[in-house]
Amino acid sequence: AVVSTQSTGARLDVGATGVWSPNVKSLCDIRVFNSLAPSNASLSVEDALRKHEQDKIRAYGERVLQVEKCAFSPLIFSTNGVMGPNAESFYAQVARLMSLKTKQSYSDSIRYIRQRLSFSILKTIIVSRRGFRGTKVTKVTEETDYNLLYMTRFNADNF
Repeated sequence: AVVSTQSTGARLDVGATGVWSPNVKSLCDIRVFNSLAPSNASLSVEDALRKHEQDKIRAYGERVLQVEKCAFSPLIFSTNGVMGPNAESFYAQVARLMSLKTKQSYSDSIRYIRQRLSFSILKTIIVSRRGFRGTKVTKVTEETDYNLLYMTRFNADNF
């Protein structure tokens, strides 16, 4: 049997062009974990972040480089708001590009990104704990793409 993360049809959460270098696509896979869960309780938050990053790299890293010919960035977050090292680097680079494009300060750009990220993680946690209570009904199909940050495609050149 072919593992889905090794097949060419496996999809990651976010695709971004121009983050690390012009015209180079970066693929990201997002994981939000509970640092207080029994499986993480024996680890420090930093060790848990590192463990989850390594899990993502083992699952997707080689396929992204060999099959997709893209850069890979695992974006790992704890439910209490701590970012993994790769996520910090990725968001710092996006903030730098955004500040250059919009002529805003880097601090304003990174603040905006962190605010959006905090609300996205909070919404994800609330929905996962109590379920969606809105009136919108989404028909689930095989093509339905669930995205944590509402950024299926991100192009740094559009900022």
